[in-house]
Amino acid sequence: MKCLIVQPIHEAGLILLRKHGIEPVLCPSSETETVAAHIAGCDAVITRDAGLKAAAFAAADRLRIVVIHGTGHDSVDKNAAAEKGVLVANTPGVNARSVAELAVGLAIAAARGISAGDRSERLGRAGFRESARFTELSGKTTLIVGWGAIGRDVGRMLDQAFGMRIIVHSPRAPDVGGYARATTLAEGLAEADLISLHTPMRAETSHMIGREALALMKPGAILVNVARAGLVDEDALHEALLTGRLGGAALDVYSAGAPTGPLSAFPNVIFTPHLGATTEDALRRVAEAAAGHVMTALTGALPSTALNPEVWKVRA
Repeated sequence: MKCLIVQPIHEAGLILLRKHGIEPVLCPSSETETVAAHIAGCDAVITRDAGLKAAAFAAADRLRIVVIHGTGHDSVDKNAAAEKGVLVANTPGVNARSVAELAVGLAIAAARGISAGDRSERLGRAGFRESARFTELSGKTTLIVGWGAIGRDVGRMLDQAFGMRIIVHSPRAPDVGGYARATTLAEGLAEADLISLHTPMRAETSHMIGREALALMKPGAILVNVARAGLVDEDALHEALLTGRLGGAALDVYSAGAPTGPLSAFPNVIFTPHLGATTEDALRRVAEAAAGHVMTALTGALPSTALNPEVWKVRA
């Protein structure tokens, strides 16, 4: 049996596959044409943000399962998967702690001007301390938007480390761990000093942080997004920053070109290159979890995180 590795994963995942008689096939590129040229003869695929497109599914002749190395699965063509009877699974929650730690780090960096201060010092510019206002997180209010594994970790960290008041806006979450619940996004935004986004990308969450939402935020509020770029309307964010009302924004996800576009002019905007889950610890855990799902499926069982289990029932 063979598993196509569309993008590099931690060696621990490859070792696990080999240990169970599954040969990893390392794809030389994540471009669709290259993937399609290498997918024949493969029983499984592990992919990251490159996903798997219809053309690759069309070229597959033995494919039984596609596993996403991470949570987001929008980049896998699930209609094409259904047509081929291929199961799709992901690895949610495995990298939650690493992403949550980055979110907290970004909140601290934005509140204290760490990134801009570093740039100022490297350029030999004096007077940075007097150039802006900085704030503590302790005792302030945080709005956590999306109470999944990452959102829960961020909320608990900010509560336990800084004594922050935690408000949660997550309509689909049956329980928010005893924290206050904002029944509407507007309600939470009006109270928050820090807004941290952890909700999936859906039709109803696209540009949820737009002009109206930004206008509702408290003066000096900080926005952190480690979830999906499309949650934030970057044109509206630019306008809000121009007014000086927003305290800052820290973005680990954003549109292509944003770090060199209009938002780059603001010292209180931080960009990180999608670092959320890229710790050694998280990469190992996710690779092993992805390999585990491949092994489960290829031995005839249904992985616990299957996104289209009805396809498996048809194939079983």
